[in-house]
Amino acid sequence: MIDLLEHINAVQREVSRTGETVSVVMRRSYTATPEELWDALTTPERMRRWLMPVTGNLEVGGTFELEGNAGGEILECEPPKRFRVTFGGPTSLLEIRLTPGSGTSTDLELEHSMSEAPAPGGAGALWVGPGWDGALLGLALYVNGELPADADPREMANSPEVVKYNEQCVRTWIETVRASGTTSEGDLLSAAKLSMAQFAPDAEL
Repeated sequence: MIDLLEHINAVQREVSRTGETVSVVMRRSYTATPEELWDALTTPERMRRWLMPVTGNLEVGGTFELEGNAGGEILECEPPKRFRVTFGGPTSLLEIRLTPGSGTSTDLELEHSMSEAPAPGGAGALWVGPGWDGALLGLALYVNGELPADADPREMANSPEVVKYNEQCVRTWIETVRASGTTSEGDLLSAAKLSMAQFAPDAEL
């Protein structure tokens, strides 16, 4: 049984807008050293356990593809501190940063910036934020040893428990975007309906 509230509250979420560029920033602490967390984030054999299969030339200048999802180009890589890639297109940039936390923990910061967001202003966060919530949840379960050896992350993503988690994440993102003041209420609600339909189809706003 996943403690949904615990995992939702474990993530700090921010939305900002500079001109036409919208940035989503998420922060979470993991019980692992930077080296251990980096390995889980970048080793294909381990990524398929908590995210999905990845293929490509996984080095700077190379490209990657997440099976059934987005791909991109690897722009920068500084193990075990940070990497930066395009994600789904050249105007969509993803950067992961790792810093040592207290004890043997590591603080992860994820930033996804879009200069051509799929919805007006900060409402674009509702297209990507809940998906990254699912990824950060899967990473936490994997690092904590809570995933069975035969677990399929894509099957888990469709389980009633995770869909309920997705619903609460969408609701959290709605409030995060609203508090950021980066879009109109009408555009926010339009994006929220589409986001909920994608991540928790049976839920209602």
